[in-house]
Amino acid sequence: MSHPVTVAAELILIEVFVLFVSGRRRLSPFFKFIPAVFWIYFLPMMASTAGILPAQSSVYPAASAYVLPASLVLLFLGADLPAIMKLGKNALIMMFSGSLGIILGGPVTLLLFRRWLPEDAWLGFGALSGSWVGGSANMVAAREILGTPDAVFLPMLVVDVVVSYSWMGLLILLAGFQKTFDRWNRSDFALIGATAEQTREPDITESGRRGSGSSRFPPFLDQNLCVGGLMILLAAGVTAIAMACSTFLPQTRGISGAAWTILITSIFAILLSLTPLKKLESYGASKIGYAMLYFVLTTMGARANLRDLGSVPVFILAGFVWVFFHFAFMLVMARLTRSPLALVATASQANIGGPVSAPIVAAVYQPSLAPVGLLLGILGNLIGTYAAILCAQLCRLAWCR
Repeated sequence: MSHPVTVAAELILIEVFVLFVSGRRRLSPFFKFIPAVFWIYFLPMMASTAGILPAQSSVYPAASAYVLPASLVLLFLGADLPAIMKLGKNALIMMFSGSLGIILGGPVTLLLFRRWLPEDAWLGFGALSGSWVGGSANMVAAREILGTPDAVFLPMLVVDVVVSYSWMGLLILLAGFQKTFDRWNRSDFALIGATAEQTREPDITESGRRGSGSSRFPPFLDQNLCVGGLMILLAAGVTAIAMACSTFLPQTRGISGAAWTILITSIFAILLSLTPLKKLESYGASKIGYAMLYFVLTTMGARANLRDLGSVPVFILAGFVWVFFHFAFMLVMARLTRSPLALVATASQANIGGPVSAPIVAAVYQPSLAPVGLLLGILGNLIGTYAAILCAQLCRLAWCR
């Protein structure tokens, strides 16, 4: 049962099962409250606790070392940096204010709850900040870079689900008070019009999605299969180059060779998104990237244990305090810039929730802001890992006082 091939096959089966079930229309309401990414982590943990999966396997470190960096390449490849830069000054100010609120709120919250938190809690805060600035990919990457223990990472995953979904509901509820807030804030509504006007929904036609050069592929091979294979080879090549570069960089307890590999692949992917390779997103680059990322997440779950859930309540309370600090910081900036509540809520959800949920919150306030929410969420993905490293170091300083 502990053979690497067997372990990998079992983890892939769990991932495929969760993704298949979560895609069923009848069960979609259930996964709105407990998302698939949580079950992809939780089910391997239950299997490991029950002895079905081994707690230790060569598959687990190999996935973190090789599959994780490759997944980041494909996830960041489709980032539209020119469109993000056109969002406008105030949209970017509110987005970075939200990110800064997370970065500064981490050590402040850690100091408030320090006496009730377990050892190495600051590493968990650092990993969670990656999710609350970017997304799950950033959280996983930050966890590997920081070396967050499984006993701390599992509670943070629960906090991420509970707090972020609760926060989304609260932001939607606040939409009913936006007129009152904007009147008090003397908000400049021209900011919304200017920001939305510069944002354009991507126009991907069927030919753009499929590509126009099908004759380039041998007739006995499926075009999408060929492109998918090429994307995996591209991700593997970038990862290999990053690993080679990491051997020339200084390695300390905080920044290992694996950490350098993740950081370098992220930079390479962002640079590649400025080239024609960005068009690979229309062939499903991010879908392959998420499939690879979720496999890494299953290996992390298999290393955890149900006993690690004991500290969840205090972590959840700390998470809510942390998010409220983030929003208070944003309200101060909104007052200084006269930004409408719609823009504040959109940027906040882009941080806490990411590119999937930010357009939903934006549309509740102002339908024209939906594409703005999407682009701000993508921006969070790009900076999330680096923000997590900064937040973790501030938390370390607070913890070691």
